[in-house]
Amino acid sequence: MTYLDSLAALIRSCLPPHAQPPADSDDLFRLYAVLLLAKGDQVTDEDVHNAWCAWMQTVNSDHKALVPFTDLDSETRAADTPYTQAIHAATRRKARGHE
Repeated sequence: MTYLDSLAALIRSCLPPHAQPPADSDDLFRLYAVLLLAKGDQVTDEDVHNAWCAWMQTVNSDHKALVPFTDLDSETRAADTPYTQAIHAATRRKARGHE
């Protein structure tokens, strides 16, 4: 397990119970780990969506949500929020040494 895998697991552990990560999303959570390292608590829903798009391009390049964040409807935008919040929470836990 690499440091990115450890951070990805930390982010997963910070997700609220209602969040349903996509199947086989280890690579996606590694991208979220990079966001944590690069932006920490400054990560936005748009950042999360962009990371998801990069991952989804390899999974289903025809997905209807592969558009800029600003082109999404509010319900689809809101789906990114739990992941943004999980990255923020993981950033705080990491800062406290709880990796």
